[in-house]
Amino acid sequence: ASLHDANTVFAALNNHKRGDFRPYLLKSSNRGRSWTSIAGDLPARGSVYSVVQDHVNADLLFVGTEFGIYVTLDGGAKWIQLKGGIPTIAVRDLEIQRRENDLVGASFGRGFFILDDYTPLRELNAALLERGAHIFPVKTAWSYIEARPLGGGEKASQGAGFYTAPNPPFGATFTYYMKESLKSRRDLRRDREKKAAKDGADVFYPSWDELKAEDREEKPAVILTVRDEAGNVVRRLNGSTSSGIHRTSWDLRYPGYTAGSINREGFGPMAVPGAYTVSIDKQVDGQVTQLVPPTPFQVEPLGMPSLPAADRAALLAFQRQTGDLQRAVIGANRAAGAAAERIDEIKDVIEVWPNADLGLLAEARGLELRLSDLRERLTGDPTRPRRNEPGMPGIMDRVQGVVRGHWSSTSAPTATHRKSYEIAAEEFSLIYEDLQTLIERDLVALEDKLEAAGAPWTAARKLPRWERR
Repeated sequence: ASLHDANTVFAALNNHKRGDFRPYLLKSSNRGRSWTSIAGDLPARGSVYSVVQDHVNADLLFVGTEFGIYVTLDGGAKWIQLKGGIPTIAVRDLEIQRRENDLVGASFGRGFFILDDYTPLRELNAALLERGAHIFPVKTAWSYIEARPLGGGEKASQGAGFYTAPNPPFGATFTYYMKESLKSRRDLRRDREKKAAKDGADVFYPSWDELKAEDREEKPAVILTVRDEAGNVVRRLNGSTSSGIHRTSWDLRYPGYTAGSINREGFGPMAVPGAYTVSIDKQVDGQVTQLVPPTPFQVEPLGMPSLPAADRAALLAFQRQTGDLQRAVIGANRAAGAAAERIDEIKDVIEVWPNADLGLLAEARGLELRLSDLRERLTGDPTRPRRNEPGMPGIMDRVQGVVRGHWSSTSAPTATHRKSYEIAAEEFSLIYEDLQTLIERDLVALEDKLEAAGAPWTAARKLPRWERR
């Protein structure tokens, strides 16, 4: 029965047991006295098993068929297949969860499939599809810390028989439309070649300059930018460059302070609840162009927040302060590791190069020992732990302890967190200048001596001197 008109009823029928696989989908506007087919352009051999109507838009209908789920925006004149990862499978029943606006499909043999928040479909129309790009209204994002009651992994130690299914993406989900795909020079050339071949025209091999331009071109990109209420950039996310409707989720966090990191130390502080915007830009051949201006949305705390707004701002400030220290400490440790590799290579060169003064080995060894002392203060004593004895924590241990213990909490930092930060910041300030002097002055001076001796080039050195003879 229709949810909007007491006189309207829909009927989904199938006759597949008699070898008739045509879609039968009917509508009556007079309580069943007469019926009209609204099967429209559904697949000719796709039996229809179920139909549901949206509780807001009377013309928005969903049907489960032999070949998946289809949706109509105009009451049945035209049908569109909903894909989104669902396999080509018979969908025998459909339900709508009205509070969350989720569509649930029960398949024949493959389990349940849920389309989270289909509300963008209510807004779709011919005029919108003619726009270059569009962001649909963003559902309010709930801010909380995800629980892991079973421990690590999806099923933890419960065994394969324990039923689990993926949750919707955490955070704010952005649904957006792209009228046309962003294509590279190569894609555009291939499109032209296909059209020429189809039209019977000649297709010529591209010039070397054209191929070089294609090889050097950056791939087109779609960038979603999240900004806070003051207009400050909080996060940039990559989106799909193809045409159609897509979704990208933001985990409500700032970016991590470690480049390329994917572990838990790589995520950033959680953004505070409040008002935000998201916009879409395209990047083609190095040029960035805005496609959709900022669209507002809200982030709200789930349940009763334990901290007032002012304290939440102070909480974020402390986390970003910790992030700045984490960035510097991890960067310094990586620079120290790279310097150690440079010294190893320098020692090998000194030993074999005829014009190198062997006295430089002692100089290199001195730098190596100084660097070892500094790295030990950064990462902790390695000698005792190798022999199963506890060692003093390094600066990185203290910083990462704050990150692991506090960035996954909505509570104010503890006194231990603040003390760990103060100790780490103080110790790092003491070794920073020594490390900088070693890497940027003393190590470079040693490399200059090798260059003067005409020794083979070693990693990270300046360009070798050369004059044509």
